[in-house]
Amino acid sequence: MNNLIQISNLNKSFVNRKKITVLKKISYKFKKGNIYSLMGPSGSGKSTLLNLLSLIDRPTSGTISIENKQIDFNNLKKNDLLRANKIGIIYQQDNLLPDFTAIENIYLASLAAGNNKKLSISKAKILLKKVGLLSRSNHYPSQLSGGEKQRVSIARALINNPQIILADEPTGSLDLGTAKKNFLK
Repeated sequence: MNNLIQISNLNKSFVNRKKITVLKKISYKFKKGNIYSLMGPSGSGKSTLLNLLSLIDRPTSGTISIENKQIDFNNLKKNDLLRANKIGIIYQQDNLLPDFTAIENIYLASLAAGNNKKLSISKAKILLKKVGLLSRSNHYPSQLSGGEKQRVSIARALINNPQIILADEPTGSLDLGTAKKNFLK
């Protein structure tokens, strides 16, 4: 009964000139406290599944339940709050907002979860220190290396202490030493 996420008969298709089915009748129960890894070749649907699990995208058919509550994909506001409070997302690309500094990119995620600005900034500073980028707090993404941007993205995903962390190749932009030091403990 400790299912954190359950997907049932999940299908996802894209229609451009023709219909492409990426996921077909996927069912799985993700238990709380476990770590799961998706592996497969490029184009096999890994990122698509992560986008569905993060409630960024909606399935063509099938259901997703989080903590035994079925997601209503028509209730965007509720899903946005659920994502902000319970799901941390680390994208394959950093997806940082270019007009905001490193610290702003992080604490904006905390504001989206309903936290006040002072608390959000304090939490962002702690995370920046943990990922070794406190001295780069006021730098914009264009002023950061690929690895630094990825560490900011990881800090952003962790700021709300999410129950669910979805990561799409989260250490792909990091050198092995940085990945081991900060994230592969």
